[in-house]
Amino acid sequence: MVETILSLAGDNLLSPIILFFVLGLTASFLRSDLSVPEAAAKALSIYLLFAIGYKGGVSVSDHGVDAGLLMTLAAGIVLSFAIPLIAFALLKVMTRLSVTDAAAVAGHYGSISIVTFVAATSVLQSQGLTSEGYMVAVAAAMEAPAILSALWLVARNTTSSDGTASENSGLLREILLNGSIVLLVGSFLIGVVTGKEGLAEIESFIVSPFKGVLCLFLLDMGLVAGRGLRGAKGVLTPGLVAFGILMPILGSFLGLVAGQVIGLSVGGTVLFMTLAASASYIAVPAAMRVALPEANPSVYLTMSLGITFPFNLTLGVPLYLTLATLAGS
Repeated sequence: MVETILSLAGDNLLSPIILFFVLGLTASFLRSDLSVPEAAAKALSIYLLFAIGYKGGVSVSDHGVDAGLLMTLAAGIVLSFAIPLIAFALLKVMTRLSVTDAAAVAGHYGSISIVTFVAATSVLQSQGLTSEGYMVAVAAAMEAPAILSALWLVARNTTSSDGTASENSGLLREILLNGSIVLLVGSFLIGVVTGKEGLAEIESFIVSPFKGVLCLFLLDMGLVAGRGLRGAKGVLTPGLVAFGILMPILGSFLGLVAGQVIGLSVGGTVLFMTLAASASYIAVPAAMRVALPEANPSVYLTMSLGITFPFNLTLGVPLYLTLATLAGS
């Protein structure tokens, strides 16, 4: 199994997607002036969310709503609520983070990284594997519950009565109307309504250019991750680094068990494992700035984007594919 994982990891490392991430990471470490303008990076993000959501909606339109979809959605929501609780317990054992910082980090690991999800989809395609189209809907459903778990952890483990609840009364609206969630869910629903006929009209825009856009986006992610790691001196302890690798493996195991119980395909199980193993660096950081402004962004952003994201791209996804294949054989 180790040889299989290393072989898949080697193939993955030589894919254009990963190499562009490595290019950005290297350029950042070398202090190059290479950069992606913020407006361009946002445009790339919008394109990816639109394309992912729309194609997922088309797949559901073709597949139809069934028990598998409903069970997977329910399992995704439960995992998104539960994973932060596990992560928080591990952080209290492995690190010396404050309750607030530990809860903020834990919330990131219950939510998802849509780019890791896309990278896993690309790996499946390279291996000739398909997956259930509704996994995009599951990804959208797993964005918000983890944030609520993080807030509950803070409330449960602190004795403050300074009106935090009233300050966060509008947080749920903030979460649900987060731009990435609105675009992902909206595109998904439009894909469901328009189906294959609608896809045929815009296929040349969202299918062929997709991987090229993803390469540019990951170049920017490499630059951002490199800057975060360079500025993380004194922040990253051995315990935090170990957690950033252990937690995605543990999350992927929960996703594997859920995928087997539900009866997902090998490809669907890999994507579910990837969702359970990834850490948010878009929706949750935005919510934490509103809900827990006292939490340290250099901790939770460096953990999700600087440690777990590169691990999942290089070794994590090949590991999840190998385990799902073995479990499904």
